[in-house]
Amino acid sequence: MIMNTDTYNSPLNEPATSTDISISDRMFQEMLAEAIRQEQEMNEVFNLLGWIHLPLELKMTIHEDVKGYFNELEGRYSTACAYVQKRRERVDYWVNSYLDGLCSLKEAVNALKVGF
Repeated sequence: MIMNTDTYNSPLNEPATSTDISISDRMFQEMLAEAIRQEQEMNEVFNLLGWIHLPLELKMTIHEDVKGYFNELEGRYSTACAYVQKRRERVDYWVNSYLDGLCSLKEAVNALKVGF
């Protein structure tokens, strides 16, 4: 079915009002503050692990793993899952191998990438 756009009034096509803009600004500020808080938490964990100076590419590859470390440290959950433990061992192994100069950044990132 084809709609005639001349007669169809979509809220998406209407101009934004000043209240819409102020709500968006507030939402943006809240999202930005949350992103900054999360980044600070992640940097704190990277620092505690001694991994603060890792290249961004490697940090991004292990971001979810480090977030899991943080959540466990905060007591948000605890896991005894063998797969989680094995993944953590792999992360530790490859990050330390990179830091010790035993492998390149590319090798560490490729070894730790999770395919979907």
